[in-house]
Amino acid sequence: MHADRLSATFSALADPTRRAILARLALGEATVTELSEPFDISGPAISKHLKVLERAELIVRGRDAQYRPCRIEAATLKSIDEWLEQYRRFWEERFDRLEDYLRELQGKKEKKDKGHGRKRSK
Repeated sequence: MHADRLSATFSALADPTRRAILARLALGEATVTELSEPFDISGPAISKHLKVLERAELIVRGRDAQYRPCRIEAATLKSIDEWLEQYRRFWEERFDRLEDYLRELQGKKEKKDKGHGRKRSK
């Protein structure tokens, strides 16, 4: 994913209203009116949010006479997920190493406790 596209995507996702709109669209297509219902903001404000999401290629707006359904653009979200995957693997490896280290420490503690004739409390 191109750096500028990634910046636009994360910028669009930075706003909680836009994230809520995407969450709603994950359930299926919706009109601007349907998308605006849960928010206490004006129609023009919702339209601005939709334009930001559209520019970031997170949604697509259809045209069918007066009916302009919005739908989520899965390909862009997949690109974000692929970009994030490298960091997910990084952190999973870190946590695995931490888990190994903690087991090692626990094993040393148990050996030390057995060596002193202590019973391990539960």
